[in-house]
Amino acid sequence: MSQIKAAITAVGSFVPEHKLTNQMLEEMVDTNDDWITTRTGIKERRILKEEGKGSSYLGIKAVENLIEKTGLDPLEIDLVLFATATPDMPVASSAAYLATQIGAKNAFSYDLQAACSSFLFGMSTASSYIESGRYKKVLLVGADKMSSIIDYTDRATCIIFGDGAGAVLFEPNTEGLGLQDEILRTDGIGREFLKIDAGGSQLPASEETVKNKQHYVFQDGKTVFKFAVSNMADVSEKIMLKNNLTAQDVNWLVAHQANKRIIDATSKRMNLDQDKVLMNIQRYGNTTSATLPLLLSDYEKQLKKGDNIIFAAFGGGFSWGSIYLKWAYNA
Repeated sequence: MSQIKAAITAVGSFVPEHKLTNQMLEEMVDTNDDWITTRTGIKERRILKEEGKGSSYLGIKAVENLIEKTGLDPLEIDLVLFATATPDMPVASSAAYLATQIGAKNAFSYDLQAACSSFLFGMSTASSYIESGRYKKVLLVGADKMSSIIDYTDRATCIIFGDGAGAVLFEPNTEGLGLQDEILRTDGIGREFLKIDAGGSQLPASEETVKNKQHYVFQDGKTVFKFAVSNMADVSEKIMLKNNLTAQDVNWLVAHQANKRIIDATSKRMNLDQDKVLMNIQRYGNTTSATLPLLLSDYEKQLKKGDNIIFAAFGGGFSWGSIYLKWAYNA
């Protein structure tokens, strides 16, 4: 009997209509288009403006896009994983709400949080469920409304993040296609350098925490950049060596879209030509859990059955890793 691997068989995405451009940010904080573009590669990002709508709304729209493209029956979905750093509420499961709203009545569901590595770690989780043979259709959604946790007077963070969502369906494959290998890592040393101080059990919300803006993202940019460059590039090179892949063998790099310089450093370590590096950071900025599936959606028509794809991400925690996957279909 052929070994079961977990293959991505469908992709969907959604971004809000409202664009926040570098020129608009020039009116809000002390920055300029040239500075932002040179240091990050970002030109604009999408912002969810509708009141009362959170990350689940973005995720639901991405799944609806996937269903519209494929005709997937939601009743066939066994499990819904919702990768997000910005759940609708601290306690009520966003995954459960999303599953109900899309009509996945037979699925169980839960949220998965590993900051910017959430979707990458979710790929590993989804694949494990498929490879176990217990489940046939696992829906993995990555969605974040980063605008809800960004201080738009802080030029260190407001230039980076945007809102968006992507979704993929994992199914069993016996042709050797799908997830091949992974290297996933975490290190708690990163806790102080990329975080939201308040709102958790350690420092509950209070009048003082709100006044001190402790419910917004704090990032020590230089430290995070240094760790991200070395670690994301390191695991991407290691997974190639571990699987005897040369730069010629790799068809695409699907890297977390946090900073163009980090992506460039990773592709350089892998000796990849730039035309193999998927990039949309200029249009969306860093959408956290949504960057990887948004890339897959934007470039879906270029991906061919059997293509070797290296995924890479780095996020708060610190959390990071790389996954080697063989693409399973022609769009």
